[in-house]
Amino acid sequence: MQRARRARIVATLGPASRAPGTVKALAQAGVDVFRLNFSHGSHDDHAAAFKAVRGAEMALKRPLGVLADLQGPKLRLGRFADVEIEVKPGHTMRFDLNPALGDETRVQMPHPEIFKALRPGMLLLLDDGRVRLRVGERTDEWCDVTVESGSKLSDRKGVAVPEAVIPVSALTPKDREDLAFALRLGVDWVALSFVQKAEDMAELKQIVDGQAACLAKIEKPQALNDLESILDYCDGVMVARGDLGVEMDPEEVPVAQKKILRAARQRGVPAIVATQMLESMTSAPAPTRAEASDVANAVYEGADALMLSAETAAGDYPLEAVTIMNRIMERVERDPLWPGLMDADHAGMDIHDVDALVAAARKAAEASSTACMVVFTTLGGTARRMSRERPLQPVLALTPKPETARRLALVWGLEPRLGDQPTSLEGLTDDAVEAAMLYGLAEPGQRILILAGTPFGAPGAANLLRLAHAPAHAAPRSGQGAKRARRT
Repeated sequence: MQRARRARIVATLGPASRAPGTVKALAQAGVDVFRLNFSHGSHDDHAAAFKAVRGAEMALKRPLGVLADLQGPKLRLGRFADVEIEVKPGHTMRFDLNPALGDETRVQMPHPEIFKALRPGMLLLLDDGRVRLRVGERTDEWCDVTVESGSKLSDRKGVAVPEAVIPVSALTPKDREDLAFALRLGVDWVALSFVQKAEDMAELKQIVDGQAACLAKIEKPQALNDLESILDYCDGVMVARGDLGVEMDPEEVPVAQKKILRAARQRGVPAIVATQMLESMTSAPAPTRAEASDVANAVYEGADALMLSAETAAGDYPLEAVTIMNRIMERVERDPLWPGLMDADHAGMDIHDVDALVAAARKAAEASSTACMVVFTTLGGTARRMSRERPLQPVLALTPKPETARRLALVWGLEPRLGDQPTSLEGLTDDAVEAAMLYGLAEPGQRILILAGTPFGAPGAANLLRLAHAPAHAAPRSGQGAKRARRT
């Protein structure tokens, strides 16, 4: 179960895909991380999906990550007396806190925090941007609006306020219940929706307390303005283009995508590109040419992972969607121009000596005689630093912690596997060579580059770079390291 590509695939599980047999088939086709979308489905649904992923992991002997995606604060209008109303350009009406059913003149907007943040002239977007409004007079309990574009409006449509920071917690009471449940399940990643500022991620990190890695979904313009501070609290980031595209002009979304990917790469923070990657495959067996180009461009940009949403959760062709995404990604990485793009942008070294060592390892590995690199990591930091350098050789990340291996399944270029903690330099070399050969990353006689740290097991202590050669005539040893490798 080695991947023939460095970029990773995230697939959302749902009614079309959460059956154990389907989950296993999706993993075989190329899925590295499975997403549980807590905007839909019950806790029982997600528990069954989680169990199916762990079953597939055991069957395929490859770590598979599980990402719990929290719904976040959904801001919505109230209800109308009729099924829908007409709201043509120039139409005026009032939004207020009154729970009475609405009509053409007024409707409830049960969010006092929005009224407090609004100012005359601000833009409001309803129903994923289909209706655009301008704010007129306002108080802390109501506002008058004028329709700029749109035609119809019905119950419970979403409200977006792109020009203001809404003073609400990114974690709703529902999110807190879902988060507690997800952590009890043992998910590997938690994604926070509608992040606006660094404090949102800080709150999530405090609650999670190391039980999972934390990922920020960037889907509001305010988050772009505070991106560097948000990344201080992130283990990962997602370019959530759906809601981001509602609150930004279409031409701004590709620019925002590049900005987020570049900033994440500099930090060594894995980044996912999400939403509408292969949208037409929700109901068609093949993607459009534009969608294929979209997937390819994200790989050319160096994204760690690409995500499928409705395509696999509720679509008619979940397996086909994963298969074609895998094919596109593999084809891009065979392009002679692709290595140059990966080599064009390297992060500056920070104060840690390990950065210099990792950069040296990547450079040394460019020799044609190097088959692969083996990184020994406890919490994943050294492996992520190596991934940030975008080495073209396979990188085997050996860790004694299952949770670390599963979190690293999201990270560009890594083949995470369980392995014993080294206890000596000789044992470290032997285990690295054995694992590289066992997993088919090195042939007899080829050179292997080993990155580790002493004292063994100390997080962030990478200070050792070694060269080793796979013996010309050797079979895997029967020691503890080999036993561990075989059963994982």
